[in-house]
Amino acid sequence: MSLDAVRMVARSEQEAQEWKTVAAAQAKRILADAQQEGQRRVDQARSRAEEQVADLLVQVETEAAARAEAARAANREECQRLRREAEGRLAQAAGLIVERIGEI
Repeated sequence: MSLDAVRMVARSEQEAQEWKTVAAAQAKRILADAQQEGQRRVDQARSRAEEQVADLLVQVETEAAARAEAARAANREECQRLRREAEGRLAQAAGLIVERIGEI
C-alpha cells in the first residue's frame, strides 16, 4: 500500500470514529429528549386525571347534598303528616275519654 492509501485509510477510520462519537452523542440526546417528553406527558396526564377526580368529587358531593336535602324534605313532610294525624286522633281520644268519664 502506498503512503497516500494508508493516510486515506487512517483519515477514513478517524472520520468514522468521529461519526460514531457524534452519532452516540445524538442518540443520547434523542433518548434524553424522549425521556423528558415522556415524563412531561405522564405529568400532564396525571394532572388531567387529578383535575377530573376533583371535578367528579365536587359533582358527587353536590349530588349527595341534593339527595340528602331531598330526604330531609321528605322526612319533614312525613313528620308533619304524622303530627296532623296524631292531632286528629288526640281530639278523638279526648272525646272518648270524656264520654267514658261521663259513663262512670
